[in-house]
Amino acid sequence: MLALLHTSPVHVPVFDALRDRQRTGLTLRHTVAPDLLDRARREGPGAVADEIAEVVRRAVDEGAGAVLCTCSTLGAVAETLPAPVPVLRVDRPTAEAAVARAGDGRVTVAAALASTLGPTADLVTEAARRAGHRPRITTLLVPGAWDLFEAGDTDGYRRAVAAALTPITGTDAVVLAQASMEPARALLPAEPPVFASPGPGFAAAAMAATGEPGPPNG
Repeated sequence: MLALLHTSPVHVPVFDALRDRQRTGLTLRHTVAPDLLDRARREGPGAVADEIAEVVRRAVDEGAGAVLCTCSTLGAVAETLPAPVPVLRVDRPTAEAAVARAGDGRVTVAAALASTLGPTADLVTEAARRAGHRPRITTLLVPGAWDLFEAGDTDGYRRAVAAALTPITGTDAVVLAQASMEPARALLPAEPPVFASPGPGFAAAAMAATGEPGPPNG
């Protein structure tokens, strides 16, 4: 079983669909806790470490082989918690792929929520250091996008993200900081390459949950 911690219910069908395409038969256990993101935005991600640890503890008690945090704001806290099973952040494989593509060039981290920019940029920096690269990392906050997301206007949200990213030039890779931004990729040109987290993050977590060998996670 793979347990997933979300901060929005919109992620549940996304990861169910990934399971159906990639891992038929794998049981998913979803926990949706939007209050954790709200508090993390007010007080910092470390303020909700105990609550995340409790979600992990319950998941382990119910038989989870791994836990995947799909919130990029909380991911850095989640993956450092002591646990008897792997606890992964959804965006780590994406950051590693973007760094591999960009090398020592430029990586643009785009986010719809300001609290995600720092954690994701830090993750890209860490991934680059581990890979022996020194890319130039720039950040972009998509104005007004998160208001659309919170209002349930998913089409307006993806269009706002795409509109902000389409003019970008001179970068070697774009990292979408939030899993919810992934649908905007369909509206974007092929270059520069855009990296989103749901697919790679789920694949890594599914391997961990089933005990399959994979790349080291930190």
